[in-house]
Amino acid sequence: MTAVRCQRWNEQLPLWQPGDVDGRFQSRSYTVAEIAHKPAREFVLTHHYSGSFPSATVCYGLVRGGSLVGVAVYSMPTQSAVLTNALPELRPNSESLELGRFVLLDPEPGNAESWFLARCHEQLLARGVVGVVSFSDPVPRTLADGRQVSPGHVGIIYQATNARYTGRSTAGVEWVLRDGVIVTRRAVQKVRSRDQGHGYVERLLTDRGAAPLQDGDDPKLWLTAALDAAGARAVRHAGKHRYVFQLGATARARAQVRVALPALPYPKQPDLPTC
Repeated sequence: MTAVRCQRWNEQLPLWQPGDVDGRFQSRSYTVAEIAHKPAREFVLTHHYSGSFPSATVCYGLVRGGSLVGVAVYSMPTQSAVLTNALPELRPNSESLELGRFVLLDPEPGNAESWFLARCHEQLLARGVVGVVSFSDPVPRTLADGRQVSPGHVGIIYQATNARYTGRSTAGVEWVLRDGVIVTRRAVQKVRSRDQGHGYVERLLTDRGAAPLQDGDDPKLWLTAALDAAGARAVRHAGKHRYVFQLGATARARAQVRVALPALPYPKQPDLPTC
């Protein structure tokens, strides 16, 4: 039987811990509490390979020995349809949220994440959230020098915690910068349309060598030049794996949270590298 390996992070590079086969995880050593967005942002930007932070609604911290060793960020996606397509009877950003980031540091033993996730769900339920949508990216990611920052994720932690697998998000193109940071299709559209959040995307590119967008510049033309200056690589993406959690104090309560998408077999292998 193949041993389960649990991914951890340290300064945006992945490390691995074996599953909890030897009882090393001791829940009494940990606490979980809501934390402010600022320390959550700093933690995620320091350690997660994406180098980005979502539009957070509530953040939870995993604390051991007085130190923050894990962060879960529950967020409002850029389009409410991300939530309502799966959970149409729930109010988005109130009764349903997206798990936008979930990061644990490398010293934490196997099974720490499943315990952390369960405690987050308990606290979300107490604030009226009964549905969570989360995505795993099955595409392996590498830096420009060939170092791998992500082997591709099929969502093992979600499978282990009985999430409902509902297929993939829409396929399309993403842009990967030299340092592995991903610029999504939605982020690109924010710049083109000058939608809310476009400034963050522009800073992402100017910090990596693009000239600032000036008054009078055509955003579409600027974006093409900025992506090139930032060393962006266009990557075809078959879509992320989508999981749905139905929250409730009992199995009956969880079953009453209607998911509009059919349950499908869990994926087992990451995609082949595309970049």
